[in-house]
Amino acid sequence: MYATSLNGWENFFIASAGAAAALAGLLFVVLSINLAQILRGPGMASRAGETFIPLAVILIISLLALVPGHPIKAFGVELIAIGGSVWSASTSIQVGAFRARHFMKAWHFIFRLLVNQPANLGILVAGLSLEIGFSGGLYWLIPSIILAFTGAMANAWILLVEILR
Repeated sequence: MYATSLNGWENFFIASAGAAAALAGLLFVVLSINLAQILRGPGMASRAGETFIPLAVILIISLLALVPGHPIKAFGVELIAIGGSVWSASTSIQVGAFRARHFMKAWHFIFRLLVNQPANLGILVAGLSLEIGFSGGLYWLIPSIILAFTGAMANAWILLVEILR
C-alpha cells in the first residue's frame, strides 16, 4: 500500500525537503567562501553544479510529494521527467570531467559514478514503477535520496576543505 500511495510518506518528504534546503544553503556559503579556488580548479565549477543538482532535485521531489491530493500517477510522470533530466545532466557532467581528465585517481571517478548514477536512475525507476506497476514504487526513492545526500556531502567536503590543500 505504501509503495503506490503518497499517504504515510509525509514525514519522510518533510525531512528530505528540510535537509535538502539546509544543505543547499550551506553549499552556497561554501561556494562563496571558496569561489576563487573553485573557479581556478580544473572541473571544480562543474563539480559544484553536480553537488547542487541532487539537493535541488530532492527538494523539488519532496515538495511535489507534499502537495495535498496529488495523484500518484501524476507524481510518477514527474519522477520520470525529473529522473531522466537529472540523469542526463549528471552523466554529461561526469563524461565531460572524464574526457578532460579532471579525476586525479581512478577511484574518484568510480566513487562519483557509484553514488550519482544509482541515485539518479532510482528516481527514474520509481516513476516507471508507479506508472507501469512493477514492484517497489516509492521505495525506490529511499536509496536514491540517501545516495544523493551522500554524494552531495562528499562533494561539499571537497569544495570546502580539500580544495584548500
